[in-house]
Amino acid sequence: MNHRKTDVMKLQDLDIIITAPPAPGWGGRYWILVKLTTACGITGWGECYAASVGPEAMRAVITDVFQRHMEGENPENIELMFRRAYSAGFTQRPDLTVIGAFSGLEIACWDILGKARNRPVWALLGGRMNDRVRAYTYLYPQPQHDIASFWTSPEMAAESAKAMIDKGYTAVKFDPAGPYTLRGGHMPGMRDISLSVAFCKAIREAVGDRADLLFGTHGQFTTAGAIRLGQAIAPYQPLWYEEPIPPDNVAQMAEVARAVGVPVATGERLCTKAEFAPVLRAGAAAILQPALGRAGGIWEVKKIAAMAEVYNAQMAPHLYAGPIEWAANIHLATSIPNLLIAETIETDFHRDLIKGSLQMDGGYILPPEAPGLGIEVDEELARAHPYKGSGLHLEMQEAPCDYERGNAFQGGAATEK
Repeated sequence: MNHRKTDVMKLQDLDIIITAPPAPGWGGRYWILVKLTTACGITGWGECYAASVGPEAMRAVITDVFQRHMEGENPENIELMFRRAYSAGFTQRPDLTVIGAFSGLEIACWDILGKARNRPVWALLGGRMNDRVRAYTYLYPQPQHDIASFWTSPEMAAESAKAMIDKGYTAVKFDPAGPYTLRGGHMPGMRDISLSVAFCKAIREAVGDRADLLFGTHGQFTTAGAIRLGQAIAPYQPLWYEEPIPPDNVAQMAEVARAVGVPVATGERLCTKAEFAPVLRAGAAAILQPALGRAGGIWEVKKIAAMAEVYNAQMAPHLYAGPIEWAANIHLATSIPNLLIAETIETDFHRDLIKGSLQMDGGYILPPEAPGLGIEVDEELARAHPYKGSGLHLEMQEAPCDYERGNAFQGGAATEK
């Protein structure tokens, strides 16, 4: 019996575009987009979220990871390429920068595979589990709001929340709890606790039971401080308390979870299943928030979702980046049974960069039906907004918590000073 030999795809060309969203920069100062092309001419897009080195240094890392572990390889061999990157330099451990580089390249491989098979990526991941993906949004200033005053105004936050709920969202996130300081965990200021309670009260009164409240923190508290703040906001029934202490101490995060009684969510800064598994084993979080452009890519996060399923935990893919990572999140979310919700950023630049190819249905995202990631990237637009600043994607402040005058976190508005 004769078998016809089929052509094997090979990864051949890499292009990297570092694009800067216009001010105020929702989604970070810059997005690192990667474009892979096979020898037979199929193009795939991905996005790298890791940003612990500058964008030009990251460009060199991405190029090295591609040339060292992926160039000339069949894009189907994602497991093999992951193991090469994970083991690089005789390590076999999660290296944030290397795995971050690989993550965006891996997403591009899935885009290629879907296009080669004329199927959306979710169809290659076990098929459609969810007909719609529930979305949430941060609370951002509305047109009538003063942007500088917004971040410490419970009243403006409540108005923004009502506007988002009226659009169809069933969950909103906000983070009024004070500064993100590189000094590690701190005890919250009393003003920060009072402001956090006022935000919860005002937003809950504005939305009633129409929406969940997602209370954002980013690892800025000590264990004792996180417990104090968590107990103060607990009466308002937030759906989650996000990363209340630095992500490197799983046992202490579990202590917070036991003491507060609000579900803890964590994961945007974690990398690969090796860092997520201890969180699950310790009972430190009920909700995992991997960033697909950092955690290892679509296939690795599919494994993380399977681990979470065993521990009766849910998934809430993180997004503080551009729309290519958003697209990857949606394909993963479509395919898993333990999806809770997916982060969404709706700006004109997010929409325009993919030519509106991801569709919202109120507060839900519809899984793409087109092949691959199902998006059309406006490459000309991406190149027309090069990043010219010197800051990293997001940065923590060196100054400590201000217990005298209070604090104001500017909501991730990452424009250059």
